[in-house]
Amino acid sequence: MAEPRPVLEMAGIVKEFPGVRALSDVDFRLFPGEIHALMGENGAGKSTLIKVLTGVYTLDGGTITLDGRSVRIASPLQAQQAGISTVYQEVNLCPNLSVAENIFIGREPTRLGRIQWKRLRREAAELVDRLGLDIDVGAPLSSYPLAVQQLVAIVRSLNTGGGEGPGTKVLILDEPTSSLDRDEVLQLFSLMRRLKDEGVAILFVSHFLDQIYEVCDRMTVLRNGTLVGEHMVSDLDQVGLVQLMLGKAMGQLDELHEHQLRSDAGDTLVQAEGLGRTGGIAPFDLEIKEGEVIGLAGLLGSGRTELARLLFGADQPDTGKVTIDGRPVSMSAPNDAIGAGVAFCSENRKSEGLVPDLTVRENIILALQASRGWTRPIPVAQRDELVAKYIKALDIRPANPEARVGQLSGGNQQKVLLARWLITQPKLLILDEPTRGIDIGAKAEIQKLVVSLSEEGMSVLYIAAELEEVLRLSHTIGVLRDRRLVAQIANGPEITPSRILETIASGEHQ
Repeated sequence: MAEPRPVLEMAGIVKEFPGVRALSDVDFRLFPGEIHALMGENGAGKSTLIKVLTGVYTLDGGTITLDGRSVRIASPLQAQQAGISTVYQEVNLCPNLSVAENIFIGREPTRLGRIQWKRLRREAAELVDRLGLDIDVGAPLSSYPLAVQQLVAIVRSLNTGGGEGPGTKVLILDEPTSSLDRDEVLQLFSLMRRLKDEGVAILFVSHFLDQIYEVCDRMTVLRNGTLVGEHMVSDLDQVGLVQLMLGKAMGQLDELHEHQLRSDAGDTLVQAEGLGRTGGIAPFDLEIKEGEVIGLAGLLGSGRTELARLLFGADQPDTGKVTIDGRPVSMSAPNDAIGAGVAFCSENRKSEGLVPDLTVRENIILALQASRGWTRPIPVAQRDELVAKYIKALDIRPANPEARVGQLSGGNQQKVLLARWLITQPKLLILDEPTRGIDIGAKAEIQKLVVSLSEEGMSVLYIAAELEEVLRLSHTIGVLRDRRLVAQIANGPEITPSRILETIASGEHQ
C-alpha cells in the first residue's frame, strides 16, 4: 500500500542568523491524521523550524509544500490563513472574557457592524461539543484551570475557518503539557486523538519521553540544527532516541575522562525531604554532604533546574521541608536561602544573573551587599579588596573592575557570576549549566574550581547537559526524567555515561 501524500513537506530548510547557521538542510514531513513528535535537545533547532514554518522567521533556503502546493509563509497570520495553527506552552488568551469570546476573538460573527452574541455562543458551544469537551462557553475563562484553558486555546486555533468548523490542517502544540498533571495530560491526549481521527496533522513538542511514546506515531530528531532522522515511534526505543538526541552511541561513551572522586565527604549539610512543586517537579528526597559534589543528569525539561530553584527558594515548594546544618529552613524566597548559606548561579546568566550595564565590581558585590541590606553599605576599602581578590583568583579578564560586564566574553561573564556568589562564602553552591556557551579554556578553569571548592569543604550541586562533565566532577549523580528524581547513583569507575543514559531512558537505575 502506497504511503499517503504528506499534508506538509519542508525540504532543505536553511535558516541563518549573523554568524550562526541555525538550520542546515533540514527535511520534515507531516502526514494527515498523525501525531508527529519533533525531538531534540536545547539548541537543536526545533523552535527555529517551527518559527520558519509559521512565518515568524524568513526562510533563507529550501521549500515548504502544503497540500501539494509550494507556499511562502511571511507571517503568523498568513500561516493561520493557510491552515497552520500553533498553541504555545503559555496560554495567550484573555481570562476576563468568556470561553466563547476567547474562541472567536478577532473573528466574531457580525451583522451590520454589531457582534451577534447569540450566534457566537451557539457556534462556540457546537465546536466544543463536537470535540467532546464539557465546557460552559458562557463562563469566564478565568473560572477554569490551566488545563481547560489550554484546551480552549486549541479549540480557538482550530477555528480558523470560522463557525463552519475547523479549518486547521496542521496543529502545532509546543510543550502543552509542561504545567499539567497526569489527569489533565490524559484529557489533552484524548482531544489530540479525536483531532487525529478527523484528519488533523499534529506536530507535538515535548520533553517528556513517556508522553511521546504514549501518543505519537512518528518522530523527527534534530541535533545542532541538522536532521538526525525520521522514525516511526514503534521502531525506535527510548534508549535509541536519547542516543540520537545527544549524539552519543552507547559503545562510544564508555571511556571516561579522568575525574575527581573522594570518599571522605563530611557530615550532612542539606537534607530535602518530600520537596516538590506542582507543575515543577515531583516530591523528592536529597541529601548533600559537606564537600560533596552532587551532579544532576537528565534531558532538557527533566526537572534539573526546577529542583535547583526549589533548593534556592526561587520557586516555593508545595510539599516537603529542607534542613541545613540540622536546622529547618524556610525556602520561601532566595533571601532565606542566601541567609542559610546557599548560592545559585542560574543557567541564564544574562537575564537571571548578570546586570550587563553595571561594572564588574558592581556585579561582584551585588549578592554580598544584598545579604547585608542596603542600609549597611560595604566599606569602600573592604569592597575594593574583595573584588580585586576574586578578579585575581578567577583570572577575570580584563582585570578592570570598572569595565562593563556586558562587554566581557561569555567565559569571563561566568567567572564574574561565580565571584559574586563565592564572595558570600556559601556552604552550598548551586551551578546550573556553568560551562554552557563558553570556550574550552574557561570551561576547564571552572571545572577545576569546582574540584578545588569541594576539596576545601564547600558542597556543590552541579547541573550540566554533558554527561562526561557530570561524571568527571560528581561524587553522586542524581538522574532526572519527566520531572522526577528517579535515581541517585554513587560515582565510581564502573559508572559510565552509557549507564546514566540507560537510567535516563528507562527511568530506573540499571
